[in-house]
Amino acid sequence: MSAPRFTTLGCRLNAYETEAMKAMTGEAGLEDAVIINTCAVTSEAVRKARQEIRRLRRENPKARLIVTGCAAQTEPETFAAMQEVDAVIGNAEKMRPATWAALAGDFGTEPVQVDDIMSVTETAGHLIDGFGTRSRAYVQVQNGCDHRCTFCIIPYGRGNSRSVPAGVVVDQIKRLVDRGYNEVVLTGVDLTSWGADLPSVPRLGDLVMRILRLVPDLRRLRISSIDSIEADENLMQAIATEPRLMPHLHLSLQHGADLILKRMKRRHLRDDAIAFCEEARRLRPEMTFGADIIAGFPTETEAHFAQSLRLVEDCHLTWLHVFPFSPRPGTPAARMPQLDGRVIKSRAAQLRAAGASAADRHLQAQIGRVHPVLMENPHMGRTEQFAEVDFRDPQPEGQIVSATISEVSEGRLVAG
Repeated sequence: MSAPRFTTLGCRLNAYETEAMKAMTGEAGLEDAVIINTCAVTSEAVRKARQEIRRLRRENPKARLIVTGCAAQTEPETFAAMQEVDAVIGNAEKMRPATWAALAGDFGTEPVQVDDIMSVTETAGHLIDGFGTRSRAYVQVQNGCDHRCTFCIIPYGRGNSRSVPAGVVVDQIKRLVDRGYNEVVLTGVDLTSWGADLPSVPRLGDLVMRILRLVPDLRRLRISSIDSIEADENLMQAIATEPRLMPHLHLSLQHGADLILKRMKRRHLRDDAIAFCEEARRLRPEMTFGADIIAGFPTETEAHFAQSLRLVEDCHLTWLHVFPFSPRPGTPAARMPQLDGRVIKSRAAQLRAAGASAADRHLQAQIGRVHPVLMENPHMGRTEQFAEVDFRDPQPEGQIVSATISEVSEGRLVAG
């Protein structure tokens, strides 16, 4: 008999939840199982999930193969029909200890356990102390999304927005700091919607300020992807006044043309994005931005694409995540007039090249500067702006060290 083996596809939140499932399956005594936590963000992600399932079955012919995650939630029938699959578990069900206890006790009952994710209103209770590296811990404070962008299937995999109460978050971060973590990253599906379902309707900035006030020994607090149009006054205040809040924000921008943003059903326009970036940099001059941008959205013209390309300069973006548009069945964008795949590929390449140039300019500007670097392993750490730094001499893992940047090599800073 052996402990379950896990494969995780997709986002950081999935990885976080895999850690929770490891704990729950261990407590339940589930054995000889292979569990794949899937992603549904694109059709390609679902295809890769099916491919991975077939591979896992070949490598584990006698194990019980359980499929969960967003693809299992949105397309349970697809995976239930695969002969390699023994059970399909929904996103809500996978976070319930009773699900795994039942599987451990009597596998074969209810092979498909996927309920209506939109009916889930409670906050998940699976807080994991210390998920991440030895230097950085990730804390899930929110799940789900109330918005309906035309390209996105995720609300149907994750359900509506739910928030972890601030007191629970603060207590967890205190435990993480007591265990020696120097950096905590707040994560969620739609992080800036945190608090909308809680009493008194607090905002993300309220949570950030509360954490920094009540956990004075926390060296670094980092925020994962946010929707800039939802940035509240306290969040901007924290950017301006709290040096322990890291000067790096990843923005869900998606496009640079107003017409395409409207067809995406985004809630901001081009000028909103530019104004936010200008204000954040005014408040914190060392601020850097990452951004998600989709290339080749349906009906995108060359002029529309040029506006996305210019957004790299206009918003002073440093780290670009470029997504070639892929139609996701079940979304409105999949029914819109599609672009030729070669055009999409070309535009994605141009965006990636612009992003690489922007990142290189930022890295070159750091030569000669001194940075506090959080070590992720003995020879690599990250600056406050999230740039990677290579060290020739080993450093203490998990600690923050002062480093003078001597050069740039293969997209990384080098500490001299």
